[in-house]
Parts: sequence; structure tokens; C-alpha cells
Amino acid sequence: MKFTLRITPCILAFGALALAAGAHADTLKIGIPQPMTGPNTQYGDQIQAGALTAIDALNETGGIKGMKIEPLLIDDGCEPKQAVPAANRVVNAGAKFAVAHACSGTTVPAVNVYEQEGIVAITPGATSPLVTDTIKPHFFFRTIGRDDQQGPFAAEYIAKQLKPKKVAILHDKQTYGNGVATQVQKALEKDGVNIAMFEGINVGDSDYSAVISKLKALGPDLIYFGGYHPELGLLLRQAREQGLETQFMGPEGVANKDLAAIAGPAVDKLLVTLPADFTKRKGNEQILEQFKKYQRSPDGAFTMTAYAAVQVLADSINAVGADPAKVADYMHGHSFDTAIGKVDYDAKGDLKHFEFAVFRWDANGNLTQIQP
Repeated sequence: MKFTLRITPCILAFGALALAAGAHADTLKIGIPQPMTGPNTQYGDQIQAGALTAIDALNETGGIKGMKIEPLLIDDGCEPKQAVPAANRVVNAGAKFAVAHACSGTTVPAVNVYEQEGIVAITPGATSPLVTDTIKPHFFFRTIGRDDQQGPFAAEYIAKQLKPKKVAILHDKQTYGNGVATQVQKALEKDGVNIAMFEGINVGDSDYSAVISKLKALGPDLIYFGGYHPELGLLLRQAREQGLETQFMGPEGVANKDLAAIAGPAVDKLLVTLPADFTKRKGNEQILEQFKKYQRSPDGAFTMTAYAAVQVLADSINAVGADPAKVADYMHGHSFDTAIGKVDYDAKGDLKHFEFAVFRWDANGNLTQIQP
């Protein structure tokens, strides 16, 4: 799996404005609120690459039910405080559909807006169970698995493949990081693995010497971190500088190209769970040709999940028209063949099945899938 290059947000914003100016009656608007600024921009870049490639391919063949699709690129900064304003921009633009936010902390408050306004939105990146457990939405869906699917998957790999005698779990005290760390903890405890430490760290700190000293005294065989790459990058680098050589592992939120820049050689052998590399999926050859044609990379954790989100919306609108209520009903009652395989929803809009995989970093910052 490779990483995509970031496209300048101001260029994207200009493009969105130009599209809005050229909109006409037979246009179908799809909001794409995503991080376009801040440290988690790469995740937004991946969502943008997947969604826009699917939209371009559809538009080239006539759009959806004769309507050309107009993507509306909106910046949410992966910031909870920007969640509702970003969702309201989707509403105010007149969009009835969205390929929504990458980050769980942003998605949780935004879901309420989509539900209240009757907008069908699909997140290709937010994995926290809180997204759909809190209000049990009807209009909100995912094309990515939940943390309580990813956590047990990671735990099974840890217990059966790594077989540690003692595990330390750290998290960043935020919705996503604490959530996925808790799921790993619960699953490991069920497997009889000794969790010797479960502790939060502060986002934005520059010195993690205190927690590293605790870890050195504890002597775990594995350290699992729930959160995003800026904190893990510093933890890895400072741990190695202070002589802690323990194996680290984390979720998809740490798999950012900038992790290697922060951690340096300490990124070597880091394990992460990510969506499987769907670029290798049989049947996606034509989709990969589309990415090549439109000069975008298909690589990245959320690229194919974003492409699949557009596929699900397109198939549903083609089946029942552009009434969001009818589209939501159709999505709950049907299966879809997509770039990530079969998409089949439960009553809350969560995927019944999703394929995660384990990847390993090397010292050069490259990721290789190793399991399954």
C-alpha cells in the first residue's frame, strides 16, 4: 500500500466554487466533507481521490439517472468543533447525499445534522461505534468496519501470532483512540492476555518521557497505541532514543505518511491494522484503470472505501430515484457489489462484514500487508 500526495486545499476549494457556479437543474449534488487542512489531511486526500474518481467515471457515462454529479468539497479539519458547521454547509448547498467525514470525533456530532435534515451520508473512514450506537441513525451509513470489528481482529493477531506475555495499551483520550484501544483491551482479556497497563496520553504533548519510563519499568512484550500518527510518531522516536525496543502496534489512524517523518527509523517494524489492500481485489481491474485515467492514486486506507460509498449511492439512486428517504430504505434492504466487495447493512447502517488486514512498516516508511 502506498500513500497519496496531498493536493493544495485552496485549489480544491476553487474547484468546488467553480462547480457550484456551473450547477444547473439536472445536477445531483454530493457533499464531501473531509479534512483538507490540519495534520490528518492525508485521510481527506484519500477520500477525495476515491469519491472523485467514482464521480468522474459516472459523469463520463451520463451520471446517475441522467443527472451529472456535482461534488462539493468541504473542509472539516478532522476537528469536532468544525463538524456541525461542515455538515450544515452540505445542507445549505442543497445536497441530499454525502460521502462524509474521515474522523470519528468529527463524525459523531455531524450525524445528528444528517439525520435531522434527511441527508443520506456514508462515512468511508469513521470507525467508532459511537457514530451509529448513540442515535441509531436511519440516513447514515459506513463503508468501513467499526472499532469493535477492528479491535477483535487486532487482538486475535496479537494473541495467536505475537503471543505476548504482557501488553501495555496507550491511547490519546479521544473518541477514536480511546475507543479502539478499549476494544483491543476487551478482546485481549477474553483471550487471556495479561493487560498490565491501560493509560491515556495528552494530544499535542512534545515529551512522553514519563510514560516511556513507566513502560521501561513495566517491561511489556507489546505496546498497543490507539490514536493518530502525530502522538505515535513522537512516542516511537522517544522510546527508541531512551532504549525501549518493544514492539508497537496501532490502528488505521496512525497509518499516515507523515508518521515516518516524525518517527524516523523508529517506524521500522511497526504493525498496524488497516482496511485490506482492495487494489489487489479480483474484479477491480477496471476501477484501477479509472484511477490511472483520472491521474489519482488508488492507494490509501480510505480510497477504495470512498469509491465504494459513491457506488452504493449511485446504485440506490438508479434503483429508486433521488428521494433520500427512499434511498435510505433501499440501502437498508439491499446488498451492493463494490470496490471493497459485498456491502450489506444492518439496521444501524453498519457493515455486517468488513475485511481488515495487518500491515508492517519498514525503515523506509513503506507498508506491506502481512496478514491475512
